[in-house]
Amino acid sequence: MVINATQGAANGVAGTAAAATTGTGTGTATGTGSTSATGSGSSTGTGGITGAATLGGTDFLTLMLAQLKNQDPTSPVDSNTFLTQLAQLSEVQGITQLNTSFSTLSSSLSANQALQASSLLGHQALVTSATAQLTAVGTVTGAVSVPQTTSSVVLSVADSTGNVVRQIPLGAQAAGLANFSWDGKETSGSQAPAATYTLSVAYAGQTQTSGAATTLVNGTVESVSMGAGSAGMTLNVAGVGSVAFSSLQQISN
Repeated sequence: MVINATQGAANGVAGTAAAATTGTGTGTATGTGSTSATGSGSSTGTGGITGAATLGGTDFLTLMLAQLKNQDPTSPVDSNTFLTQLAQLSEVQGITQLNTSFSTLSSSLSANQALQASSLLGHQALVTSATAQLTAVGTVTGAVSVPQTTSSVVLSVADSTGNVVRQIPLGAQAAGLANFSWDGKETSGSQAPAATYTLSVAYAGQTQTSGAATTLVNGTVESVSMGAGSAGMTLNVAGVGSVAFSSLQQISN
């Protein structure tokens, strides 16, 4: 019958539609009678995305050209949109080149810094440090960084137990570095034992707003180390230990 044939064709179309949606579809129908017809429809669809790719500038240009070649003549690509895409591509490429340039510059500066630091070996360096090493017959020299002009600055030297063994008055000081020297004597006049001592500073008019004064110690630069990653360069200073290159304040013979 004609009705059966038409229904068979419809089922075939339905099978095709199902294939497009789910990946595989089949429709079949058979009609018999004085007039017979057979309609069938089948379709198989497979799809998948495997892997991932990184697109570069050339790939983007290829895609843009393909977009122009295959645009709908009745609805062409907006020129403003195309120019925007080109501008974005140019911006991304510029940032990539800038990052590469900065990386190269950073490596060059690090190498140059290492070369300059090697010339410090054997010189006296004034570096930021809250401790100082006293030898058996030596003295400790350094400086105090005073954040503001003051009428009185006092340097305190404490042993490993926190006991203050000596206080050194530095008098009135302007903002900046005020040099000091400790002869290794305790307040009583006796020689302090060789050890590591802690330095602290108090000054007149000190407040939380003005900030604390910091201490710096002189020592001989024994070696220079190139830090890994973001550690940076460090100096190995006698009597102080390893300190960051950025803490270096003065160099003298």
